[in-house]
Amino acid sequence: MRVVLGLLLLLLGLCGSGAQGEGGGLDEGGAVEESSEQTTKQTTCDIWVEMRALRDMVVELKVELRNMEARVKDSESQVNELKTELILTKVQVELLQRENSVQATQLISLETRLTATESKTSDLEKQNADLQTRLSTSESELLVSKSRIDQLERENGVQATQLISLETRLTAPESKTSDLEKQNADLQTRLSTSESELLVSKSRIDQLERENGEKPKVAFYTALTNSRNVGPYNTDMTLKYSKVFTNIGNAYNPATGFFTAPVKGVYYLQFTAFGYHAGSMGIQVYKNNQRIMYNDIWQSSGGDKYFTNSLVLELIAGDEIHLVLPSGNFLYDDKDNYSTFSGALLFPL
Repeated sequence: MRVVLGLLLLLLGLCGSGAQGEGGGLDEGGAVEESSEQTTKQTTCDIWVEMRALRDMVVELKVELRNMEARVKDSESQVNELKTELILTKVQVELLQRENSVQATQLISLETRLTATESKTSDLEKQNADLQTRLSTSESELLVSKSRIDQLERENGVQATQLISLETRLTAPESKTSDLEKQNADLQTRLSTSESELLVSKSRIDQLERENGEKPKVAFYTALTNSRNVGPYNTDMTLKYSKVFTNIGNAYNPATGFFTAPVKGVYYLQFTAFGYHAGSMGIQVYKNNQRIMYNDIWQSSGGDKYFTNSLVLELIAGDEIHLVLPSGNFLYDDKDNYSTFSGALLFPL
């Protein structure tokens, strides 16, 4: 634009010099006038040619200026697109990091549960193996006893036949009769011993069956609600998990949301929380109205979020466990049972 303005000023200067030349010719002769007139005409033609050239140049400069503005706008648009892609990439990285953290927590919880299950399974397998061994021994002894009884009955039959024959013949010595009596007495003693051992084995089996049957069995699994959104509230709220799927021992009360330990022992407890709104999602764990755990997660935008935690607690009979939704926090649950609470007695003390 500065170049165009300079050219215009130059043209104006040329026009002014032409006009001055015309004024000076008034005082000179006819020859000078004619020469000045021709010069003026020639100068005017040259000015118009230069003005056309300048006009064309101005048009070209305007076109080039528009092209440059278009390229600048395209560059700005590309920069904005790159900024948008960078923001999206950062958001995706943050979401992946959070998902990895949740998955790591879930993996730790599953490993803990797997370890506990494997330990319990190993104990049960040992007990079953011991019972199987003892049962096999008892069955073997029973078979041996039956076989021995059959043998004794056959021997007694043979001996009875021999006794009849001896009595008939009346020629057998009394010493042989005495030996047979001793043998019979010995057989009777061995038979009594076998029968006693069999009774002891049966008694032990019955005792083991009673012990296994008398062990307390406690386990429950519940889900929160079908009403979807829960919270946020202005005060802390006790969570009442109303959907009860398992409640062996009836230790969980869905009306109050409290789990009450029926016997002294070591218990395994676990909860899972779900939400998809922006804001804070959290759960507090209380034992006898004393908070022993607080988990929460904050999300700045909507999206599915989970967290899970578990506890192994030594409780005495009557101890109570319940979960609380802190004020300002929220949860979500429906027919798919996203938010759950469960527990079981690992072993009594």
